[in-house]
Amino acid sequence: MSSSGRGGGGGRGGGGSAGKKESILELAKLVDQIVRVKCLGGRELRGALRGYDELVNLVLDDCEEFIRGEYTLLLHLCGYLDDPERVTSETRKLGLVVIRGTQVSLVSPEEGTEEIANPFLTGDEE
Repeated sequence: MSSSGRGGGGGRGGGGSAGKKESILELAKLVDQIVRVKCLGGRELRGALRGYDELVNLVLDDCEEFIRGEYTLLLHLCGYLDDPERVTSETRKLGLVVIRGTQVSLVSPEEGTEEIANPFLTGDEE
């Protein structure tokens, strides 16, 4: 029995890099496409995905942030919005941004997605 000093494969299958895990995100398909990113804390961004790494740090070009917060709170206080945390269609230009992977909760292509009604709300809550 010859020993190469590398230890067992650990049941991961595939020969190659034993310490490398496969990412469940397929961000390579979205490079150079317009994506929408939802972050922890409720911030939403839209821009062209230019790059990413294994920690899901993202680089977005021509990025826009969807406005919420003080502006939507003002609209809420004036009776125009039901929810002060709601993201509106108003945006502000940010340009080239780097988003830390620890803040990313969702990445989706902008093309081919649409907003639908919440099926869990009753008629009174809408």
